[in-house]
Amino acid sequence: MDENIMLIAQRIKALRDIAGESKEEVAKVLEIPVKDYENYESGKTDISVSFLYELAAHFNVELTAILTGHEPHMKSFSLVRKGTAPNIERTKEYSYRDLAYNFKHKRMEIFEVQAEPRSGDKPGHLNSHPGQEFNYCLEGSMKIIIGSNEMTLNPGDSLYFDSGLPHAMIALNNKPAKFIAVIL
Repeated sequence: MDENIMLIAQRIKALRDIAGESKEEVAKVLEIPVKDYENYESGKTDISVSFLYELAAHFNVELTAILTGHEPHMKSFSLVRKGTAPNIERTKEYSYRDLAYNFKHKRMEIFEVQAEPRSGDKPGHLNSHPGQEFNYCLEGSMKIIIGSNEMTLNPGDSLYFDSGLPHAMIALNNKPAKFIAVIL
């Protein structure tokens, strides 16, 4: 499995150990099968950002700390210069750049996401997480699936939705699509 996924898996296990919770307890709180949780914690399977978002909320830690291993420190503002945001490449489908990685106690997560083209037009996995999400397409075209709805976003298009609904983004035209994702 990818080295980044293994590092994230190790951080997940460490959080659980520090909290003194069993795998079964955490899986129950996050409403996922114990086997799925065990696979995440062992690094045997890809780990969705939606799962990590809920896990961070459960353990009351910053998502950035789980993704990068570093705690944010800024309280008043966070300036992230072009090319300095940490790259988070957890899956073959998506790569993320955390655009507010160094701001402590964020009320939203802001990512520049690149969706890679894939064979077929169906998503590999539909994500869902509490809250709301805003996507703004920067480059390329992408299909967004939300529940049973499918929409196409082109540069300049945006979409705001209930992120508790199963959703996925798929790059179209055999080219990557880049977008800003804001998760509340």
